[in-house]
Amino acid sequence: MPIRLLPANLVNRIAAGEVVERPASVVKELVENSIDAGASRVVVELREGGKSFISVTDDGHGMGPKELALAIERHATSKLPDDDLVHIGFFGFRGEALPSIGAVGRLSIASRARGAEEAWLIRVEGGATTGPEPTALSTGTRVELRDLFYAVPARLKFLKTARSELNAVVEILERLAMAHPEVAFTLTDDGRNVLRLDSARPDLVGQPGAAQLKRLGDVMGRDFADNAVALDVEREGFRLSGFAGLPTLNRATASMQYLFVNGRPVRDRLLQGAIRGAYQDFLARDRHPLVALFIDCPPELVDVNVHPAKAEVRFQDAALVRGLLVGGIRRALDAAGHRASTTVAGQTLAAFAPMAGVAASPPPGYQSTPRSGGGHTSGVQAAMAAFAPLSPEMARPSMPVAAAEDAATNDFPLGTARAQLFGTYVVAQTKDGIVIVDQHAAHERLVLERMKAALAGQGVRRQALLIPEIVELPAKLAHALLSRAAELEELGLVIEAFGSDAVAVREVPALLGQSDVKGLARDLAEEILELGAAFRLKERLEDICGTMACHGSVRAGRQLTGPEMDALLRQMEATPHSGQCNHGRPTYVELKLSDIERLFGRR
Repeated sequence: MPIRLLPANLVNRIAAGEVVERPASVVKELVENSIDAGASRVVVELREGGKSFISVTDDGHGMGPKELALAIERHATSKLPDDDLVHIGFFGFRGEALPSIGAVGRLSIASRARGAEEAWLIRVEGGATTGPEPTALSTGTRVELRDLFYAVPARLKFLKTARSELNAVVEILERLAMAHPEVAFTLTDDGRNVLRLDSARPDLVGQPGAAQLKRLGDVMGRDFADNAVALDVEREGFRLSGFAGLPTLNRATASMQYLFVNGRPVRDRLLQGAIRGAYQDFLARDRHPLVALFIDCPPELVDVNVHPAKAEVRFQDAALVRGLLVGGIRRALDAAGHRASTTVAGQTLAAFAPMAGVAASPPPGYQSTPRSGGGHTSGVQAAMAAFAPLSPEMARPSMPVAAAEDAATNDFPLGTARAQLFGTYVVAQTKDGIVIVDQHAAHERLVLERMKAALAGQGVRRQALLIPEIVELPAKLAHALLSRAAELEELGLVIEAFGSDAVAVREVPALLGQSDVKGLARDLAEEILELGAAFRLKERLEDICGTMACHGSVRAGRQLTGPEMDALLRQMEATPHSGQCNHGRPTYVELKLSDIERLFGRR
């Protein structure tokens, strides 16, 4: 058959498939245009979840008749004034959204430029244009789309229920709203209010992070706002800000992890992997933290022109960004000290509620038996001997358990020990409540943190192999591994070249014991090739330390003296991350006096 040019309307419909997938993608493009136009208020109206009607109204700078006519032309945009695809300062820049939407539905755009005497209206139905013509509109722009996919009815069968499509629109709006607390958002569906987010109050604007945290709390819930720690770190042109939830505030999925790059919501496996690595020894493997993180960097260091949907980005130095996330989150969690989320107390009180059931469910991430170390048992007992539980020098003299009833003199955050129950739980009294501590979980965290500090201060001890392990690798993997030989040596892994497609491993970290050296080398080579750094070895060493700490800490059932219990509380107050054990379980529950009084009907 002869080669021919496709008709323009057919080309537009084919191209629209990359941009317009469902009502949520239409709302995303239109709301991003509103934000780029400097809007302070955006109103979205839907019918049937956006299947039959979508309207987006804003109070931005608006357009005149000439701009309206250009706006619906493919690859026409005001967002690349210098034709520079590197320094992109807006959400949109391809000039594809409005023509694509008009190619598959009945589109109308009414707009009035600021200072103009009248508004103008233009219509696009299945690619056919009418207008512009005068219309009535006070200010800004109103975009309406009726009968989505009427021009390509085959696409309609791929849409989900109206409820599912509405949920997708809500998620899109919430993500955009998080990055722009200065903009008010309203969403209605079939006349019913679904979402309302007011713009930042004037009294919050002058407080660093206050407006952002207020908006995040509105979207992610008050629990997140009450139990999140702030981040603000910079490294080599990149700035990381936002909030990370305490480890004891977690979920079964990663759906509450929000990432933004230069104000743009993104989904990136590299960044999600960095979050997992940052929380590695604070959470069980099937639990996920809550975070909202914002990365700002010069535009030339990140490529946002990867996909038409602009939901993916590519960093020039991916390893630097991953290290920034891991380091920034861990530094913020360090600063949180022994804090545990307030939801722990709420779960405890719920267990006492009437009709709560015969037995309360265990906290998220609970493991009834300690983790068992696999493949690294040799040398564990010797290593644990250096971290004996509750060293005597830490057990400072304190008030006897039954004495000092005057709680007003107690200024310790975790209170003073009063009793030990079932040989497992330490009960302490604070100024305004009680604290119940799981002695094994708490001491497990203390031992792990001491081991990590020792590794950081003294370095990783190495064990020489009697016969070097020769690992055959593809040339590119061998080269990647050897390029990081100095970094690996600091972590206890000594390698050298052995021909063009193999490496010789001469020393390994002593903590690994009898491990699969070849498998480890291959995994590290693949990780270095993909990310530019060997994070897996660090995480594996930390995982081993966690297992050793679990086996080397105070066991449940051991009777503690009053000074030992107080020493445990004081060490927890001085140790980062002591609010949760290495498996992500809370180490203590705090109940305020008001909570206890409510249990007994005194309030």
